[in-house]
Amino acid sequence: MGCGMWGRNIARNLAGLGALAGVGDLDQSAAQAFADEFSAPVMGVDDAIANPDIDGLAIVTSAPSHAMLAVAALNAGKAVYIEKPLALTVDDAEKIAAAASANARPVMVGHLIRHHAAFQRLLKEVQSGAIGKLRHIRASRIAPGRIRNTESVLFDLCPHDLALIAALTGQEEPAKVQCHGFSHVTTGVHDSVTAQLNFPSGITASVQANWLNPVKIHNLTVIGDNGAFVFDDTRDWAEKLTRFAFAVTTDGDAITLDRDDGTAIAVDPAEPLKDEMRNFIAATRGQAAPLTDITEALYVQRIMARMEADLN
Repeated sequence: MGCGMWGRNIARNLAGLGALAGVGDLDQSAAQAFADEFSAPVMGVDDAIANPDIDGLAIVTSAPSHAMLAVAALNAGKAVYIEKPLALTVDDAEKIAAAASANARPVMVGHLIRHHAAFQRLLKEVQSGAIGKLRHIRASRIAPGRIRNTESVLFDLCPHDLALIAALTGQEEPAKVQCHGFSHVTTGVHDSVTAQLNFPSGITASVQANWLNPVKIHNLTVIGDNGAFVFDDTRDWAEKLTRFAFAVTTDGDAITLDRDDGTAIAVDPAEPLKDEMRNFIAATRGQAAPLTDITEALYVQRIMARMEADLN
């Protein structure tokens, strides 16, 4: 459900994997264009939910509609994929989680970068102790482009990086959340936010998201006791992931950080969205658990709520 820009990418991948049963949108002309492009029938949401031959529903609509559509689909026994954000409030997110639990059906949320091969390699390396104890995470997601008026940049871009932080910290709840933002285009809709998270374990994280910067930046830096990883998704595959080794030395009052020039980590190219849709199909069929499940989505939702509260 949802035949917009991102809906096209979802439909393309599901069609390529032989799993697209139909398409739908309130805009009938958009739905028909998708139907023609992907050789799939147009379906109304009620018909799709009631159809016993359909096992799962991908919800790629505007965020305010997510909870209503997801709860209806789950109550009909469907598996559900929801493009991020899961919802705009914790209350709506918990309604989705309750429906998933009551009907024993999986919910998968579109935290796309969790499926990225470079991040999966980074996570594996960090968990193996490759850079020592985790100390700090810095995430910047700055993407010039479509500015929304139904949700702020907090709900549009931050879910990606909060999901990465969830994986790296084991979903540790932050003890403190501070957030600042600006609304330059639409009053009351933040187009720039920065946040600082402090965790009980001593880990800190900073998150930056912005719609207005003219240069695209998708960068995750993960710092440990004796090294760091930099994941830059704007680079070619051979350069997306780099490891830096370093050591802090003291000489009297002088403190020096000695580091190398970095070593590129080889990662096999893959399309994260295709891997995400493969995971959703497998979850729908009971063959795998969603990598980005409802538990992770609720964690992200809670942090976003705390960020939003500090903004306001």
